[in-house]
Amino acid sequence: MFTLGLSLRFRDFRRIVEQPKPLLIGLLSQMILLPGIAFMIAHLADLSPAIKAGIVVIAACPGGATSNLITYHLKGDVPLSISLTSLNSIIILVTIPLIVFLALKTFMHESGFIELPIKDTIFKIFYMILIPTAIGMTVRRFYPRFANEVEKYMKYITTILLAFVFAMVVFEKDNGGSDNPFDIYLKVAPYVFALNVLGMITGYVIARLLRFNKKKQITLPVEVGIQNSALAITITSSPVFLGNYDMAIPALVYGLFTFFNAVLFGLIIKKWLKA
Repeated sequence: MFTLGLSLRFRDFRRIVEQPKPLLIGLLSQMILLPGIAFMIAHLADLSPAIKAGIVVIAACPGGATSNLITYHLKGDVPLSISLTSLNSIIILVTIPLIVFLALKTFMHESGFIELPIKDTIFKIFYMILIPTAIGMTVRRFYPRFANEVEKYMKYITTILLAFVFAMVVFEKDNGGSDNPFDIYLKVAPYVFALNVLGMITGYVIARLLRFNKKKQITLPVEVGIQNSALAITITSSPVFLGNYDMAIPALVYGLFTFFNAVLFGLIIKKWLKA
């Protein structure tokens, strides 16, 4: 997030306040359209009720800092991406409990309303996203030449670190109590893949129809398509929340490929926009 800040100016965020339409469209797409797509996929899926509910939980968890980094590397609208992350990190305090409740009621015929830690969530937004970004922007403001020099190297360092984090996620996944986890993962994969791809296509089509600029046409698909699988796994599997391993399976599978999907999709869009 510090590296992202090095590429930004404070006036970049002022433009979002002056032209809030892309921000509002992004929030509506993340909070309403994507969960709607997830419910549709879950209804069509030949899966257990718990796994169907797990697919919906993924759609309730926006992408966080990962989507910011992908947008940065694809040269999208980083201020828009960070603004969406900051706002939806607060909005999910209401939307996640509501969407989880609907998923449990629809697929498992249960009523379960979870509470997210408000204080911890807001604190994380500040120390993980806003503070390091603001420090990077301040460095650029007073030392622009130094910021340009550091940013050149940090682009490669952050890419390597992000790849390392995703590799660790893959290798540290636990098989839980499932007898044939690989078979279940293969069965779930097409549905969560569809959720990821349809989310990105939806974001791109909306940005295209509304004639947003090139950077926003790159950013919106990433923001809508990339979800926070770690948060979804925590909500579904942690005894503090739902404590259901089967519900966590879609998020486990989702987290294995969505980063690479988003990068590939973004590169395709960039090539398409140049044509």
